Amino acid sequence: MALEPIPSELLEAREKIDLIDKDLVALLRDRFELTHQVGLLKASNALNAVDATRESQKLADLSLLCKEYNLNPELVTGLFSKIMEEVVKNHRQLRT
Repeated sequence: MALEPIPSELLEAREKIDLIDKDLVALLRDRFELTHQVGLLKASNALNAVDATRESQKLADLSLLCKEYNLNPELVTGLFSKIMEEVVKNHRQLRT
C-alpha cells in the first residue's frame, strides 16, 4: 500500500505544533523550578504544603482566562489540577 503524500501546509502546521509543545514543556520546567522554591520557603517557615484558597482562586482565574481565549475550561483546569497535585506532592516531600 503506497503512502499518500503529506501536504506541505500540514507538515508546516505539525512543525509549529512541535515547537509549541517544546515551549510548553520548557515552561512547565520553569514553573516547577519556581514551585520548588516556594516549597522550600513553605518548609523553612513550617507552612502547609496545600493552600486551598490559592488553588481555588488560581483555577477560577484560569477558567475565566479560558473563556477569553475560547478554550475548554474543564480541560485546562483539569490539567492545572494535575500540575498542582504534583506541586503539593513535591512540597510534602520537601518537608520530610
